[in-house]
Amino acid sequence: MQLPDVLIELFDRIPPLVRDAADALDTDDLHWRPAPESNSIGWLLWHLTRVQDHHVSELLEGPQLWITGDWSSRFGLDADPKNTGYGHSAAEVDAVRPDGPDALTVYCDAVSARTRDFLRRLTDSDLDRVVDRRWDPPVTMGVRLVSVAQDNLEHAGQAAYLRGLLLRR
Repeated sequence: MQLPDVLIELFDRIPPLVRDAADALDTDDLHWRPAPESNSIGWLLWHLTRVQDHHVSELLEGPQLWITGDWSSRFGLDADPKNTGYGHSAAEVDAVRPDGPDALTVYCDAVSARTRDFLRRLTDSDLDRVVDRRWDPPVTMGVRLVSVAQDNLEHAGQAAYLRGLLLRR
């Protein structure tokens, strides 16, 4: 396997997890939170996709799909390119209201397709390029991609766990 193939294998595992977590849930289910300060399934799946969209857009030095498409209206939000969910208060989590599972899965699929196309073109030397100097040590493209995949997989697991709680209540 070549490096792009390994990364594609990793990132291609995310959309099925999103579909599994969102499948057949209605808007109330997607918005359900087990406690007032908890995240919802809808928020978790929106957030993981926003993080990938935001960070891969930066790596591509291009616009986010969140901004170029009509995604924000499907979530009851403004098309703010900085709003990825980081640091959200309980009220901000509550404001993320996907209009159904398709809003989550179709947005995820669009972001994933762009990520896959980007990963196909990567070379080993691309991964060493510094993409964020705000950290010590500075963040390379390889570290950023691993960070995005880790974040996405963690949140997909959390959404699956919440789905299990929701369906057993």
